[in-house]
Amino acid sequence: MKVKIQSIHFDADQKLLKFVEEKVEKLNQLYDAIVESEVFLRLDKDNEKGNKIAEIKISTPGKTLFASEQCKSFEEATDNAVEALRKQITKHKEKLRGV
Repeated sequence: MKVKIQSIHFDADQKLLKFVEEKVEKLNQLYDAIVESEVFLRLDKDNEKGNKIAEIKISTPGKTLFASEQCKSFEEATDNAVEALRKQITKHKEKLRGV
């Protein structure tokens, strides 16, 4: 699986990029039909909820899954988005199996 990471309006450091890539690659263990994933890291103006946004889009044959989370840190937002995608992948696999 290819993981593309784009940081919008800021330069992400290597440690953050490595963290995000490792988290997203773990989804491949759950579902090996993932073709590619795109991660968008953005800063928002809203400081109350947290101004770090992580959006993850995963492409599988016939379906695209998407999750977006906003938190106080990119790590937390990434964790939450990956967890949301984990649930979506589980539902998608159940649907494919006809459960």
